Amino acid sequence: MTSSKNILSSDVEIKGKLRFSNDLIIDGRIEGEVNSEGDLTVGENAQIVGDIKTRSVVVFGKVHGNITVTDRCELKQNAELHGDVVAGKLAIEEGAAFMGASTVGAPAKLGASKPASSPAQSSGGSPSGGEGPK
Repeated sequence: MTSSKNILSSDVEIKGKLRFSNDLIIDGRIEGEVNSEGDLTVGENAQIVGDIKTRSVVVFGKVHGNITVTDRCELKQNAELHGDVVAGKLAIEEGAAFMGASTVGAPAKLGASKPASSPAQSSGGSPSGGEGPK
């Protein structure tokens, strides 16, 4: 099986929905939703304004939107994320900026933006978790 990586270089700008199958490296600007069952790398020159729904994502650049991944989300040293994260695993390096909420542990479903039913929203979460049930 051959693994193919697609690259959108720093001079590429896309407005609209972006879908891909395998792995993608974005170093340009995207305005809109990014959706895939593959792996995404957001390069250090990249700017994404919109939601990301993939299997895994590694962020070196800037994302203004929510990230939903079924596996792993990594925020590297100079990454900036303004949005919420839902991921099986979350890694944040020192120097990364993350403004939002995170839900880590249970694998996320890419098709739905919110769980269909959540009888127990928080089971032992931190007291500084932000918004609570109303």
